Amino acid sequence: GSSGINAEYGQAEEIAARDAEAEAKAAEWKAEAAKELENWHAKQNDVFEKTKAGNREAQEQFLKDNVEETKPGQQWERICRLCDFNPKNNRNSKDTTRMKSIFLQLKQNPLIRA
Repeated sequence: GSSGINAEYGQAEEIAARDAEAEAKAAEWKAEAAKELENWHAKQNDVFEKTKAGNREAQEQFLKDNVEETKPGQQWERICRLCDFNPKNNRNSKDTTRMKSIFLQLKQNPLIRA
């Protein structure tokens, strides 16, 4: 009789100890996860701010380059600067090879208006 009760009591104690240990580990993991998430958000914000600053600089440079008065005959030079002539960069876009070749021809031999 009494040995069965002691065995059950010991088993209950062991289960309670395991539960407490599992809860402690879960709390530790949650704290670690929260810390990692915070670090990730900080890194994402850094990347976002750097991207914003880079975009702002690129836009300012673009506007500065395009506000300057274009000399006659230089229009095609400006258009060609805006085009991406590297075929590897735009695999998923429409084929604009013909248009780009026309731009290059006009850059080299601009149309002369009478």
